[in-house]
Amino acid sequence: MAESSDLVQRRRGYIERQIALNRGDVNVKFRGQPPQGSGSVNRHGMPRLPVGQHEVRNWPVLDLGDLPEIDTSAWTLEIGGLVDNPLCLTWDQFMALPQADDVSDFHCVTTWSRYDNHWRGVRFATLAELAVPKDEARFVLCSGYDRMPGSTIPYTTNLPLERAIESDVLLVHTWENRPLPREHGGPVRMITPKLYAWKGTKWSRRIDFLAQNQRGFWELRGYSNSAEPWYNDRYSTPE
Repeated sequence: MAESSDLVQRRRGYIERQIALNRGDVNVKFRGQPPQGSGSVNRHGMPRLPVGQHEVRNWPVLDLGDLPEIDTSAWTLEIGGLVDNPLCLTWDQFMALPQADDVSDFHCVTTWSRYDNHWRGVRFATLAELAVPKDEARFVLCSGYDRMPGSTIPYTTNLPLERAIESDVLLVHTWENRPLPREHGGPVRMITPKLYAWKGTKWSRRIDFLAQNQRGFWELRGYSNSAEPWYNDRYSTPE
């Protein structure tokens, strides 16, 4: 457990070294800039392989060092914050919602990309429609069942609401026609194909709708607030 308990600190040290070495990847100003990458154009009009990435065929595992084991009989998803209809979904209720199938690429901030992942799950937009965000809701904060080892600090990540409700953002329970593996966030994780993959919470537990942006776990520890792969938007420092 000692190795797991300092994993976050070691990764944070790595992030700080990368920030010092690669200043061009820090606090990237990408508005109005053309996307960067290589390969054929994907369905979003971007080069398929984002700048600084390489393709892999396997699916590497990255986490905080905590792998929750959550049976579907005990799993719930809470949705709250600035909504008119806060709710808590059981597994059966979640599975009874309209299901979506999609094929998308997965881009990790640690420079690898995996193409053509087959997913099944519920669109974030479907959950937002159920919860009915208030007019002032502009951001979401997503929380997982995992915690930083040796602490009560949960994994969180933040997105603008307008990015969360894009049609390819799903809370998935199936990958390649099989239940989503535990090590990759099963029974349910979020995927964000047009952002770096840490923006998709593993072991999804809660979604809060917020008026103001609230940085998540890694965003507070040096990763970018916006996480745009086609602009090498990996790291950030306080501005």
